[in-house]
Amino acid sequence: MLQVTGVCKSFAGPQGQKVLDNLNLSIHPGEYVAILGITHSGKSTLLNVLGGLVRADSGSIVIEGTEIGILSDHDLTSLRRRRIGFIFQAFHLLPHLSAGLNIALPLQLDGVPRTEALQRAQELMDQIGLGDRMLALPSELSHTHIQRISVARAFAHKPALVLADEPTGGMESEMGLKMLQVLREQLKLNHTSGILVTCSLEAARTADQILVLENGQLSPFQGQIG
Repeated sequence: MLQVTGVCKSFAGPQGQKVLDNLNLSIHPGEYVAILGITHSGKSTLLNVLGGLVRADSGSIVIEGTEIGILSDHDLTSLRRRRIGFIFQAFHLLPHLSAGLNIALPLQLDGVPRTEALQRAQELMDQIGLGDRMLALPSELSHTHIQRISVARAFAHKPALVLADEPTGGMESEMGLKMLQVLREQLKLNHTSGILVTCSLEAARTADQILVLENGQLSPFQGQIG
């Protein structure tokens, strides 16, 4: 589903900082992987490169048989819109749109009729236990509800891959773990592959597999899971 081979990424600076160094990664359909790393270890950079938001300097990233490095900007945007879902720490719900419309928006941007997009939004709202809050604005929802809706939005277009960038950062432990449980449930329900990057071992343990990002490369987590 996702095959990453020899990916490198550096950023300009006094010493030419190399963030990803010949990194390799393989994820199968439906697999949920956590990438654990300390602050400034390159976790967000890795996620941005995998999602096509930032281009790698070298190496290969293949998603469902498509090498994303050779795609034009237009085709890469299209692939992200249709096959990749994102969950960010700040959630980024649009305040002037209802919960249902926030979820439906990615579909409408891709040309799906409004009625069909809202039906999909209602389906997802039902799955996360908020089926009666379709018309609520973000300002009328609790923080926990906003978390769940941000997860649902990532699944609106039935992506092959969902990327979650420190979505529990700054939350109380119990609240963050409840959100990750919703994420895990949606991944399994939709048979979607997922990557969570985090600095929290507790959060990482919600995944099927934990990898550690250190010195620009990934290695298996050597501790106990669970």
